[in-house]
Amino acid sequence: MNDRQIMENLLLTTKGACDLYLHGAIESPTAQVRDAFTTALNDTICMQDSLYQQMSAKGWYPSEQATQQKRDEVRKKFSGGVQG
Repeated sequence: MNDRQIMENLLLTTKGACDLYLHGAIESPTAQVRDAFTTALNDTICMQDSLYQQMSAKGWYPSEQATQQKRDEVRKKFSGGVQG
């Protein structure tokens, strides 16, 4: 397993943890439990961002800038302007 694969696995695991913490926060029966999940979620989001930044810097997570036309299409779609 090379460094890129390790980073991809870490990123996927971190994203999965974010999902679990989010649902834990949403379903929490008390403020204390919700706060614990929210803190864990925020920490994990920071870890995910750090992993993404490192992968992006190495060219392992390429992204492209959305064109204005694409942004307008999405905005229109989710504002109720397009029936789908």
